[in-house]
Amino acid sequence: MKTTRYLITALLVAGLLSCAEESPFEPDFNPNGEVPSSQSGGSTASIGELTSFTIAVDSTVLNESETIDSSDEDYIENNTFDNEIKINYNGSDNATVSGEVTGVSVAVSGGHVTVVSTVKGVRYTLSGTTGDGSFKLYGESKYALRLNGVNITNPTGAAINSQCKKRGYIELADGTWNTLQDGSSYDTPADEDMKATLFSEGKLLFSGSGHLKVLANCKGGITSDDYILFRPGNNIYVKNTASNGIKANDAILMRGGVINVECSGVAAKGMKSEGIIQIDGGRFTAITTGTGEWDSDDNDVNGSAGIKCDSTFTISGGMLCLKSTGQGGKGISCDQAMHFDGGIVKVITTGTVYSYGRYSTSPKGIKGDGDIHLAGSDIMVRTTGGENSEGIESKGKLYITDGKVQVYAYDDAINAKGNIAISGGQVFAYATNNDGIDSNGNIAISGGTVVACGTTSPEEGFDCDQNAFTITGGTVLGIGGTTSTPSTSGTTQPVAIVGGSSLTSGTYIALAGNDDSNIFAFAVPRSYNSYTLLVSAPGMTKGGKCTLTTGATVSGGSNFDGLVTGASVTGGSRLASLTLSNMITTYKFTNTQPGGGGHW
Repeated sequence: MKTTRYLITALLVAGLLSCAEESPFEPDFNPNGEVPSSQSGGSTASIGELTSFTIAVDSTVLNESETIDSSDEDYIENNTFDNEIKINYNGSDNATVSGEVTGVSVAVSGGHVTVVSTVKGVRYTLSGTTGDGSFKLYGESKYALRLNGVNITNPTGAAINSQCKKRGYIELADGTWNTLQDGSSYDTPADEDMKATLFSEGKLLFSGSGHLKVLANCKGGITSDDYILFRPGNNIYVKNTASNGIKANDAILMRGGVINVECSGVAAKGMKSEGIIQIDGGRFTAITTGTGEWDSDDNDVNGSAGIKCDSTFTISGGMLCLKSTGQGGKGISCDQAMHFDGGIVKVITTGTVYSYGRYSTSPKGIKGDGDIHLAGSDIMVRTTGGENSEGIESKGKLYITDGKVQVYAYDDAINAKGNIAISGGQVFAYATNNDGIDSNGNIAISGGTVVACGTTSPEEGFDCDQNAFTITGGTVLGIGGTTSTPSTSGTTQPVAIVGGSSLTSGTYIALAGNDDSNIFAFAVPRSYNSYTLLVSAPGMTKGGKCTLTTGATVSGGSNFDGLVTGASVTGGSRLASLTLSNMITTYKFTNTQPGGGGHW
């Protein structure tokens, strides 16, 4: 225990399966993800994809639709670029230029092209190949840069370097393949920035359905000192061996597209914004393998992350597939509030704690320094890197109102420094070595389906120290070595807590109500040599009876990570038959104090 716009079609949903690495999981688990039509007590528990889903680079095109706001200047369709300059790299390290525009000068030195523009409405079209070249732009007006089958390698700096602070529309010409690569060191002019293989002082606004590969060896992959916009059709792959994949100062807005990032640099981030990150569509995959590092500027340590957001993070649609294997690595790390309002999120971390002297940073699936709001996303998190490897952690409060949340973690599956409030959705929290759901504040459950599985004593299914724990609705099951006890003053839905000596993995525990009708059955996901079981459901009534059995045969029904409802349940042996005279009824369980733990 610790104190701690845009519609995606069925192709995207199917793409969830391709966010596919197998991770160590306990032999007790059956990764089939199905409940057989008839399953008897003693069979293996069904956790399913949670223990076996994989994450890998996937450039499969999505079938996306997009609504273009005619008043939004960020869309190239709302702008006019009537003047064009074409630059062709001929493969022998020099370039030819065609087209003339008054107010634009173009200088060519071998394969290096420098443009100075004092006018607007210009499109620069790049094509051909160079092994020693670049494109550099100085300007004071927005521009379009069309990548039309171009391959640029610059051994001494950025492949594309825009020193223009206005909007830059990066067009990936349909049907083309484009590659940008930097060198292992940069010759950066004085008083200028050159922070990435594709760098801009201004906004980077991507459009088109061509492919772009960015290979970064010294600094960032794609970087803007303003903000970056991705749209449906974009297909971008970034591989960085030194630093961050995609970075922006002000914001990263992903409205669609397929973006893949692989980073192996120390403490590198797949996507990093010093401002907000907003995901509304598309599929973003990030795989980071770098270890942690000491940050002398902040006098702290930090690790790699699939996504790092210094401001507010929001996802309303699309898909995130994030994997981190380095020490201290995280799936998503955010300094402020996080809002999961839709879309699909899959996270794997396998790294251990990174330490530097007395400082350390721990692996986390989803970590927020502010409040976390889970309100409609489909979330799967697996963290297996040992101590402090938690699934979802909020340094503020955590709210679950809708969606599906499935967590498998070595340490706490779900943890919050502040209160945890669950009013809807489906929650499955499984910890192999700690608590299922752990709050350093209060826990309030008023709706939804909540399953919390901790390990053996002293760890718990539900843990809120000595704070208030209330249940006023929802289907609730907690199992662990012990449990925090709901507060009698605030709980309005009957709760039963039962202790016992042993349970075998895969055995069904069935809960029946006053009329002996089945409320739910649960396939125990691990063996216990002693346990505490907490159950509460709308089918339980004060003054009525409930019966708990083990080893039953379960047929049909709807399965959520082993919790089966609407099933036919027969047989089994009785664990307890209780009259719910009070809001909290216990059997073979000793209560310590409200909100506190207990033992049987």
